[in-house]
Amino acid sequence: MSRVPDAESEKALRERIADNPQPATMWLAGLVLLIALEFGALASGVMAIPWELLMNKLAFLKPVAAPLATAGDALADLPTLLTRENFDNTGWKTPQGGWEGTFLNLPPSVVWALRVVLVYAYALAFLYWIWRGYLTFREHYRYAEWTPRDDMVNRFRGHTWGKFGFVIVFLFVVMAIFAPALGPTTVEKNIHNPYSYEIKYLNEDTGNVETILIGDANFGSRSKGAGGNIAPWTYDEYGRWHPFGTMPTGKDMFTFMVHGARVSLFIGVVAIGLSGIIAASFALLTAYYKGLVDLGVVIVGDSIMSLPRLLFLILLSFVLQGTWIAGVYNGGLMLALLFAATGWPFLWRAVRGPAFQVAEQEWIDAAKSYGQRPHVTMQKHMAPYILGYLLVYASMSLGGVIIATAGLSFLSLGINPPTPEWGRAVAVGQSYVATQSWHIPFIPGVLIVLVVTAFNALGDGIRDAIDPQSETGEDGGAEVAAAGGSGA
Repeated sequence: MSRVPDAESEKALRERIADNPQPATMWLAGLVLLIALEFGALASGVMAIPWELLMNKLAFLKPVAAPLATAGDALADLPTLLTRENFDNTGWKTPQGGWEGTFLNLPPSVVWALRVVLVYAYALAFLYWIWRGYLTFREHYRYAEWTPRDDMVNRFRGHTWGKFGFVIVFLFVVMAIFAPALGPTTVEKNIHNPYSYEIKYLNEDTGNVETILIGDANFGSRSKGAGGNIAPWTYDEYGRWHPFGTMPTGKDMFTFMVHGARVSLFIGVVAIGLSGIIAASFALLTAYYKGLVDLGVVIVGDSIMSLPRLLFLILLSFVLQGTWIAGVYNGGLMLALLFAATGWPFLWRAVRGPAFQVAEQEWIDAAKSYGQRPHVTMQKHMAPYILGYLLVYASMSLGGVIIATAGLSFLSLGINPPTPEWGRAVAVGQSYVATQSWHIPFIPGVLIVLVVTAFNALGDGIRDAIDPQSETGEDGGAEVAAAGGSGA
């Protein structure tokens, strides 16, 4: 690809696409098709915020929350390709040894595995198509033959530890978004209201197909050590498939875990998102104005950082337990706000140094001398410089939010039962560690460690991709990290 004249390079992206619309049109058509296949699942995952409760508690949100609540209800009913209705694994065994009620009358374990494979295959296809979009832009619509972003991408693609983190984080995010489709049963039937639904099963004693309430079936399928156990990768006596076994209440553990992933992801993303916005805003303000502004933020930030954060979170969680905010998303929003309020100083310290560095550059002085407004200078010339550092520390901090959420749930704080949360699974299973029901605390414990490690690995990969000197431990990367502070 040859470099075009400077006059041509001034064209906006929209004009470049208009000059050569075919590659962009083909890519967009593929994206629309992928979204259409699973639009209901994708949209319902994004709209999983309790807008109706927010309307009841905060009247000023009603004009915004009312249409969003209506839209969320409508999206939840949209048909999608990889749904339980199309690949149903809830059936019953016949006296002849076959199955009825399942997809193609296949065994429930086979149908469930097929649905899981298809969901992750779809997610991989979606991820690949996003990558194809980047390559399409680079090949057809970007005038420069090379940009520093190319080297960043190539360094990350060669970063084994970072790719490991990316793969695990990808699996975790897909688990959270597609939780309703991945579980062998639904959270509504199996966890929230088990006595409101029935299932059919083959009674081995009588040889007849009978009906039982799910709550009664759960009571007969409890994993409680030597007194009874439904191990991972087995059926219970009611013909229900349990990939991770059951819990002491008899509820399906895999369903509990995938929906717990959705709760953890919601808290982590909201907390880190709010912390990042606050940290970036304060970093830009303190670097631009310096003086008293910087001193004021330093005092506030250091005051928050001086508090024992975990004990402070425990105290606030306990104090706010009976308030209305604890009922929003069953305590999820409360935890996210608490993590954001106590976590932004650590991110701010991480990006404060890079913000001061860019504030001393000649182009910032030039922008000031030309009379450019401060918020324009910060937005256009300073924010892009610190964004990479913010992304690195945010990805590392997100794992900490997840494990802190699990710790608070372990202490019966934060997420209210019966909402699934990984830490509470560890808590209810701690007395079964040395029994036949070892899987109850072991599986969520392993997943917590794996996901937190993955976010840290992803942060390492992004850091080394942005700053190649950090990979070799040279002084250049160390100086920038030190300038940002060690609070993160």
